[in-house]
Amino acid sequence: MDTAPRTADDLIYRNATAADAEAVVALVQSAYRGESSRAGWTTEADILDGQRTDPQGVLEAIESPGSRLLAVERDGALVACCRLERQGDTAYFGMFAVRPGAQGAGLGRKVLAEAERTARESWGAREMRMTVITVREELIAWYERRGYRRTGEVSPFPYGDERFGVPRRPGLAFELLVKPLAA
Repeated sequence: MDTAPRTADDLIYRNATAADAEAVVALVQSAYRGESSRAGWTTEADILDGQRTDPQGVLEAIESPGSRLLAVERDGALVACCRLERQGDTAYFGMFAVRPGAQGAGLGRKVLAEAERTARESWGAREMRMTVITVREELIAWYERRGYRRTGEVSPFPYGDERFGVPRRPGLAFELLVKPLAA
């Protein structure tokens, strides 16, 4: 797998290292939880409290075989990240975060396209998969505009496992979204 940084537009895409773990945790937390997340549109602050990830989860994403945590920098600062995990001829996309103040300007679209390109070219992935909390209709619609399809395949939220947050409401679940990756 290519590990050299790739530059596109004004962004640098590179594999995260263990030294990036704390910065990635802070970025992911700022994009989804707490008051800082309200500066962007991806906030989960109304449905979940607590952490979105932790240093151990980030290190696992960085160090696991068949996994890659993509760090995205602009002017030397971490502005986005995502995890790719190889699953046979598909890739799982997760831990996607864009700095709240940078949301809404096309950065997320660029990062998602780079993740799809990376999965296709590095692993020969023919499909990208992800799960999204079902009540996140605006986020699901954003992915649908980028070619993802709802599958109707739903899995329960891990209530009681605070590694994924503390739910503020009952009935949370994840839906699988998929997108074919053109060769």
